[in-house]
Amino acid sequence: MNAVLVTGANGRLGTALRAISEDFENIRIHFTDVDTLDILDKSAVESYMKSFGIGTVVNCAAYTAVDGAEDDAERCMRINRDAVRHIGEAAASSGARVIHVSTDYVFDGTGQRPYREDDATNPLSVYGKSKLAGEQVLMAVCPGAVIIRTAWLYSETGDNFVKTMLRLGVEQERVNVVADQQGTPTYAGDLAEAIMKVVAAGRFVPGVYHYTDEGVCTWYDFAVRIFDMAGLKCQAHPLTTDGYPTRALRPAYSVLDKTKIKETYGLIIPSWEESLGKCLHNMRGSVV
Repeated sequence: MNAVLVTGANGRLGTALRAISEDFENIRIHFTDVDTLDILDKSAVESYMKSFGIGTVVNCAAYTAVDGAEDDAERCMRINRDAVRHIGEAAASSGARVIHVSTDYVFDGTGQRPYREDDATNPLSVYGKSKLAGEQVLMAVCPGAVIIRTAWLYSETGDNFVKTMLRLGVEQERVNVVADQQGTPTYAGDLAEAIMKVVAAGRFVPGVYHYTDEGVCTWYDFAVRIFDMAGLKCQAHPLTTDGYPTRALRPAYSVLDKTKIKETYGLIIPSWEESLGKCLHNMRGSVV
């Protein structure tokens, strides 16, 4: 099998992919981040892929500072759109496959049922617009790509909601948490497993897919379960989005329909609570 290139390897998802890479002994995986491969440099991407015989690119690299993007739109677009174009063009010219990770923020959150892949997009934020632009440019230059939208990603590493709640749960007796935004927490380890199953599958079916863990909750519900499972006495207090203003608008409802990826690649997806327990177990002793 041709080699696999993982970009953004030091982030949540990239780290999760690295952690399970030994389970796929027949696949040679090259893990890179900005220090080893600048995906904003098109020639560097082309050269790297040619030098190492890259057959599949898994693009985990992204500008993910949702609020920061409102004041840093140019850099956000360069990373989430222009760099994706570079990867897509390099892959198209070499015959490589691309798996690109996108987001629920491409939707406006006004839906009443889980979003399907062909539902109309309407991002509310610069971040969401940049990720949608990345999807569009990738499909334009490399129509054989796979795009996987995910949501509410967390892991044992880096900055994320779970780690923030654990820290606040130790420091404070009460934490205010938004209770009118619905979605599904997604453990990076689960998404990494799903991506590797796509990479290793006997067939590669291009298109847009949705992947999160199973179930639906609010950020408040998520926080309550974190405190409960971690054995913290801190109380979560529900409040509305209006009571917790942020620089960027978030979709109020961003539950994703995962039927397509489950049927196409035979995935069995765990519940978000089951995977939260796994993550907290892995972190026990080092965080709480």
